[in-house]
Amino acid sequence: MASKFVSVAAGHTAAMREIEQLAHGKWSPGNGGRELTVVNPRDDEPVTRVACSSDEEVAEAVSAARSAAPGWSGVPAADRGAALRSAASAVEAAADELAAIMSDEMGKPVGEARESILAGVGTLRQYAELGPVHRGRSLAGDPSATDLMTFEPRGVVAVITPWNDPVAVACGLLGAALVTGNTVVHKPSERTPATGWRLVQLVAPHFPAGVLNLVNGDGPVGAALAAAPVDVVAHVGSSATGRAIAAACARTGAKALLENGGCDPLIVDAGVDPRWAAAQAALGAFANAGQICVSVERIYAHRAVLDPFVAALAEEAERWQSRIGPLVDRRLRDAVDDQVQHAIKAGAVIVRGGAAPAGPGAWYPPTVLAECTDDMAVMREETFGPVAPVAEVDSFDEALARAADSPYGLAATVLTRSMSHAQRAARVLPTGTVKVNAVFGGAPGGAAHPRRGSGQGFGYGPELLDEMTATKVVHLAAPPTGW
Repeated sequence: MASKFVSVAAGHTAAMREIEQLAHGKWSPGNGGRELTVVNPRDDEPVTRVACSSDEEVAEAVSAARSAAPGWSGVPAADRGAALRSAASAVEAAADELAAIMSDEMGKPVGEARESILAGVGTLRQYAELGPVHRGRSLAGDPSATDLMTFEPRGVVAVITPWNDPVAVACGLLGAALVTGNTVVHKPSERTPATGWRLVQLVAPHFPAGVLNLVNGDGPVGAALAAAPVDVVAHVGSSATGRAIAAACARTGAKALLENGGCDPLIVDAGVDPRWAAAQAALGAFANAGQICVSVERIYAHRAVLDPFVAALAEEAERWQSRIGPLVDRRLRDAVDDQVQHAIKAGAVIVRGGAAPAGPGAWYPPTVLAECTDDMAVMREETFGPVAPVAEVDSFDEALARAADSPYGLAATVLTRSMSHAQRAARVLPTGTVKVNAVFGGAPGGAAHPRRGSGQGFGYGPELLDEMTATKVVHLAAPPTGW
């Protein structure tokens, strides 16, 4: 099993990378007294060493961003868009290099890593165009005066990004923040620090010193940044970290913009082609080794199609084994396996996979579990691995009710031939996104509010520009006559 993974997903391992931080336009090694080493999840070989930023270095990066804020906010919007457009071209030109670094650090096959980087380039270019046309509006007030609603940058934005899609996610938050006139302190995930460092190396030269700053490290560094005197904390990552950031923002008054964990359901309705449904389910559960915020985490299949669907899903899992890379590290691999083993002890049936292979790396096979129940952690919590747990339902109403019963509210998918079922699902499922007959996809300008434990605020789309700006109402009255 392990050899099959390695032969297909092997990537490029570079020499050990030494990572620096950025403040006031100057690069320097961290001085926090702690170092982290990232190993390639394919073979456990070290690939990145990073010194964690100290609290003082975090404060210095925030100070640099604060000092640069007045000048950057005064730059014409068209010029800010032009700078972002140039940065996008620089990232595009280095896509192969970035893809190799990302693959070394988190295991995504190089070709898929490059695709995600190019998606990030597209997002930067989208915001380069949207930023200059982001506008306020006039209000209907006293005709002798002028009333306006104008948008202003919020100030300093702390951007804390995840490891599972480190360039594309960062491009969205960095692009929206910078083009609207904010300055940024960026902390990439400690699991992909070289990827974040190289991205900032490519983007920062297109902006004045201090506009984009970089700190490095793990949870304590992120906590120090979230507690610093910033105006927005934008975070994509786990729900536990999101809750800690929300608490910190409540104390400081910063705006919390959060896209956190999910446990996204997939409903397989009666009457659908079970093989087509299985292909959709496998794509949703196994793409990027299940390490996507909107991965399919739990499946409710109607009893009329259950058996052929599960059989087809097992065949899909066999095909996906040769396509996916490892999980990001052994810590996550062990957590995924722990959920699977607990489900098996509680009565779930292994249809395919279900055990970590021996040998180096953080490999885990595409796994299909049948006869799952909603009290199992694999159905209640975010697994974030290539696991497809299936539960049987007797009706579409039952599937909707069980899909909605979750502390999360990121996304949901419904596979159905019934337009009435599709419309009802779109109305009643308490998630920011509902997808019908496709686990992935959507218009490029789409944005949604995650709900419940999955976060708050818009991510992506034109609405993200609203999140990064503050609205000011201005009432302009003429001076009294005779002055």
